[in-house]
Amino acid sequence: MDIKLIAIDLDGTLLNNDLVISPRAVRAIKEAENRGVKVTLCTGRMYASAYPYAQELGINIPLITYNGALVKNSADDEILYKRNLPLEDAKRVIEICRECDCQLNVYFEDKLYVERNDYWAQKYADRVNVPLYKVNDLLKFLKTSPIKLLAMGEEDILHMIREKLSDRMVYITRSQPHFLEILNVEATKGKGIEAVVKKLAIDRKNVMAIGDNDNDIEMFKYAGFSVAMANADDNVKVHADYVTNNNNDDGVAEAIEKLILA
Repeated sequence: MDIKLIAIDLDGTLLNNDLVISPRAVRAIKEAENRGVKVTLCTGRMYASAYPYAQELGINIPLITYNGALVKNSADDEILYKRNLPLEDAKRVIEICRECDCQLNVYFEDKLYVERNDYWAQKYADRVNVPLYKVNDLLKFLKTSPIKLLAMGEEDILHMIREKLSDRMVYITRSQPHFLEILNVEATKGKGIEAVVKKLAIDRKNVMAIGDNDNDIEMFKYAGFSVAMANADDNVKVHADYVTNNNNDDGVAEAIEKLILA
């Protein structure tokens, strides 16, 4: 298998449930890089939240963040690809989340803004290790297009929000069971990987993508070879070429060792 780039999701994939990269995964990634394979992160997280993991791994090529809405070089901060959510759509999402009494995160200039600091907001901030910036009124605060919005809540509420946005040309996906992400229609992990592929001048058939959730399906469709985690839902696994171990059982390391290093 002639793989030249591995794009790896973070939560539920490279990170175990303690949000840690295992030593075995670090070794496998380093060995793949020693053999000439490039490795990047492809995550729904903010750049600010993903960057420390890139530093831990010594990654110096572009990182795919915000589900592909921002592709930024970790070495020199060059932006390869950026797609903000149109302001009109963002304001409609804010209105709908108010109607549904749903917590909403707004991402602007790689900072996280909220209108209320409730259980969902604090749980999220603690998970991704970023500060929260509270504003009194998100509608008044937003003057230009944000990069992403994230609604958090129970499944029935998120389903209602998705239904209310059905008339909008936006990309809606889930990165976690209780996270509904709303982005520019061209902000997908597939588009993000495409930007990195162009930068590295390689062919998409030489890309391996590893992930576990709905927002990884677009990169599975783009990559030449896709790997789903055992902890992924069946609707994700059906798009994969291979299913590896779960994120608590070194699934990323197992896939790299078996498919690239063997």
